[in-house]
Amino acid sequence: MDMEFCQSCGMPMTDKDYGDNADGATNKDYCKFCYQNGEFTSDITMEEMIDFCVPKMVENSEFSEEEARKMMKEMFPTLKRWK
Repeated sequence: MDMEFCQSCGMPMTDKDYGDNADGATNKDYCKFCYQNGEFTSDITMEEMIDFCVPKMVENSEFSEEEARKMMKEMFPTLKRWK
């Protein structure tokens, strides 16, 4: 099974992580932390999102800050929100 990732922050998602649209329907493109009620939860740049996400990834994985930042700088421009 392919893992789905938030198209804003890159977080791997399961059914409980999906955001929702204004009509309450599930939005499988974005996680609940980035997207609620049909809107992004924060108006930030891609760089700011990377700065926000790096410490969380370091805390929850085996990646160093440098590795996490490098990976995000490569991945984020491919995500729907940042294209």
